[in-house]
Amino acid sequence: MREWFADYLEACNRHDLDAVRELIDPSVRRAHLPGGADAWISDLADLFQGFPDWQWRRIQLLVEEDRLAVHLRASGTHSRTGRHVNVAEFGFYRVVKGRVVEYSGTAEYAETVK
Repeated sequence: MREWFADYLEACNRHDLDAVRELIDPSVRRAHLPGGADAWISDLADLFQGFPDWQWRRIQLLVEEDRLAVHLRASGTHSRTGRHVNVAEFGFYRVVKGRVVEYSGTAEYAETVK
């Protein structure tokens, strides 16, 4: 699971949406967000458009069976305003057969993309 998350984070940091999609179940459930891989990829595409240099750094990763708890730091510079953003993110993933099937967490940057 640790290697799986390293691959996932690397794909995210390359902004490789095709590679990220391969690691997400097509019917993934996300707490308080639209479900499905298409919605997940769309959200990432919006983030990367607003912050072309966006990167995550893993702070802590806990693994228990098919579940991951992750503390990340994320940062980037907004393409329109030039404002630099640095935020904490906490995510909880359930991974089955190499794909995220459930996700919940916090993402303080959600409103800054707009």
